[in-house]
Amino acid sequence: MNFKKIVRLVHRWLGLTSGLVVFIVSVTGCLYVFQDETKDATEPWRKIEVQHKPVILPSRLSQIAQKVHPDLQIGRIVYVSKDRAAIIFLVGKGQFYTVHINPYTGVVLHDQNLRKDFFTIVQFIHIYLLLPAPIGKMVVGVSVFIFLALLMTGVCIWWPKRKTQIKRALTIRLNGKWRRVNYDLHSVLGVYACVIAFIVAFTGLSISYDWLKKGVNQAVNLGSKYASEEKIPAVKTVSLLDTSKLLDHSFLESVKRSPNSDMFLIAPVPKGSAILHITVYEKALFYYRSDRYYFDANNGALIKELAHRDKSNGLKLNEMSYDLHTGQILGTTGKIIAFMSSLVCATLPVTGFLFWRGKRRDKRKASAKTI
Repeated sequence: MNFKKIVRLVHRWLGLTSGLVVFIVSVTGCLYVFQDETKDATEPWRKIEVQHKPVILPSRLSQIAQKVHPDLQIGRIVYVSKDRAAIIFLVGKGQFYTVHINPYTGVVLHDQNLRKDFFTIVQFIHIYLLLPAPIGKMVVGVSVFIFLALLMTGVCIWWPKRKTQIKRALTIRLNGKWRRVNYDLHSVLGVYACVIAFIVAFTGLSISYDWLKKGVNQAVNLGSKYASEEKIPAVKTVSLLDTSKLLDHSFLESVKRSPNSDMFLIAPVPKGSAILHITVYEKALFYYRSDRYYFDANNGALIKELAHRDKSNGLKLNEMSYDLHTGQILGTTGKIIAFMSSLVCATLPVTGFLFWRGKRRDKRKASAKTI
């Protein structure tokens, strides 16, 4: 066997092994790319009129949301932007809700069960295939790693022997027989989309796997370590500050330190911890540029600040992963590119399977004639 035959064999069986999962992940990725735009068009409670007065403090928002679901616990509190409703996440007893509140008036605009939300379901299919999280994550992760290998082997198979053949190899001959068209759709579209598809797939994996995220960080930073980024000061639980006071004080301090930022995400204090974490994003619904603040839950003191400008290039690239994954780092243009790339990725297992089945039929017919 020469090199290309081995590559074809590897490509074929890797594709047959992972094709169904790649198809599902790609289709759900297409659906999810424009989720914010779709929700803005179909969920009027997301947008509000800007009022020139201070927003309601997080302790009050928590109280309002708790009245809607008194049996659930407050999770994240998100001030999305000046023209958007604040979102309070509530969890417990296997339930997952969001309460949308006007941050200027305290009026409850909408109560949403995320287990019945279309895009939440799409997201869980995309990440876990609706399987138990550990199993689903492993199946999707392995399949996406295989997909990266398929992209590389696919380019190797496609690569023309001569430079004069490149133009022909990049052309889909629609006037040929359907099997020829199918092969061109598989190989040519795969080549056109391979770079973007690789970025989308790789960033998806780096979001899911901490070890890959650390590897990217070290590679981009050329092995240099930035202890100040990774280390969070140890804080012992002595006498925790009243939750309302802690939330309000920490939020106001974060606003003071990042006055030009748009979105504020307040994470709940984890069990067994004495640290409140607030992430401040420069632009609503974009996750690349952010400042982080860590507060001592015993007294509200700021114990660590990590501004975007002070982050290493490795950490900045990792924090860019979601915006790269969805294409939104380039705005609407980037989302269209990500959508089209995901759509092509969804067709590759289909056209590849049809090509394999056709070749298999030909072999059977040839064997039957020989007999």
